[in-house]
Amino acid sequence: MKRLSQEVLSQLPTGVEIPRYDRTTITPGILHFGVGAFHRSHQALTIDRLLTQGLAQDWGIVGVGLLQSDKRMFDALGSQDCLYTLITKHPDGQVHYQVIGSIIEYLYAPENSDGVLARLVDPAIRIVSLTITEGGYSFDRVTGEFDPTTPGVAEDLQGSPHPISAFGYIVEGLRRRRANGTPAFTVQSCDNIQGNGEVAKKMIIEFAQRKDPELAEWISEHVVFPSSMVDRITPVTAPADIELASTKLGVEDHWPVPCEPFFQWVVEDHFPAGRPPFEKAEVQMVSDVMPYELMKLRLLNASHQGLCYFGRLSGYTYVHEVMADPLIVTLLRRYMDEEATPTLAPVPGVDLEKYKNQLIERFSNPQVLDTVARLAAESSDRIPKWLLPVVREQLKVKGPVALSAAIVASWARYDEAIDEQGNPIEVVDPLRDELITIAKTQRENPKAFIQNTKLFGDLESNPSFTQPYLAVLNSLHVDGAQITLKRILS
Repeated sequence: MKRLSQEVLSQLPTGVEIPRYDRTTITPGILHFGVGAFHRSHQALTIDRLLTQGLAQDWGIVGVGLLQSDKRMFDALGSQDCLYTLITKHPDGQVHYQVIGSIIEYLYAPENSDGVLARLVDPAIRIVSLTITEGGYSFDRVTGEFDPTTPGVAEDLQGSPHPISAFGYIVEGLRRRRANGTPAFTVQSCDNIQGNGEVAKKMIIEFAQRKDPELAEWISEHVVFPSSMVDRITPVTAPADIELASTKLGVEDHWPVPCEPFFQWVVEDHFPAGRPPFEKAEVQMVSDVMPYELMKLRLLNASHQGLCYFGRLSGYTYVHEVMADPLIVTLLRRYMDEEATPTLAPVPGVDLEKYKNQLIERFSNPQVLDTVARLAAESSDRIPKWLLPVVREQLKVKGPVALSAAIVASWARYDEAIDEQGNPIEVVDPLRDELITIAKTQRENPKAFIQNTKLFGDLESNPSFTQPYLAVLNSLHVDGAQITLKRILS
């Protein structure tokens, strides 16, 4: 079977949407670090929508892979002219197939550092965007301060011959632009971090300060960091998705992207170097992203954490299976209503009750086949940024935190790396070994997990949090997840 490529587009069957624009006329305007499924289901789709309208021909995307694991993406996209299939799965079983053509080049940085730097210095590149995961921003999980010991960042600060981290490339690219008089590009974070633009700005300037204080000052004066919020459930591509795409297209696509129909991208409208007309592609351009960010992080993302650990301990594999459990659905809705919503400011144009109902419906979509394991991965980067801010804000006003504490307890039990039937749980986390070691001691020392001040700060000393936490953890050990859920909700 042939591979998906520019050559075979005209041969694809009716019902597959393909680029109707001349890709040879598109020039680059965006360089993006972290070309995973998330980027390809929102930003790349957005540019594709604009290109289809005859717009943004000078805003093609140059993708960059930084990690050794990105070699697979380089191989997949490189042999497909950077084309891939977006598979949108509707709850009623309808499936929409669309070939996306907005990525015009993919560079694998470990083998082509000079090529990445050349693109960063190119005046045509006016936006450098990021989906490098929450852990890629090199900041302390409790204090929010820059952490110079993060792998990649640490090597760059020590003077590695070629940049390794996104920060290393961005700062070196800006240094070269400053030296040759090329205007600075805009840095746009698309990661799930509260105030992601401000976080990116602070961490990149702190990084630059350690490399070159004068350059750090120049970056502070000349580079803007607009915030954004992206909301679209995009599971990991499964072998079944690859087979689905190849069967429909009649050609092989080695890395299609499955996603849900829901799409929301809210962007702070601050791009002095220029931007595509995002608003013509269903993007909300606003002056303040923060209300939308908090809504998404504390309702959607934190609820994902609420369902994944209890779900795995209850024996479920897929998210829609979890959402068929009325106990977990009730837990999520009560967490949203009683603990998360009171910490939110009004969100312009959004009915929060409708949004929360939508979340339950979206999580329940049986076609997406999102896995519990995906949501439970990298928890040490997620819980402190998504759930613990709710806890801290509620504690300040003596509000309820029992359900949030229960979610943290379910994470602690999950990280013992063994389920209720004695089967192993594959914990995926940057602090995996440390957290499993701690979790395995908590039957003797029930506070062991939350005594990790790197993650929890001083929460261990607050009885309003620790009392419900300890009660749930003990119940999980003695009675298991289902009985514990009944006890929590009663």
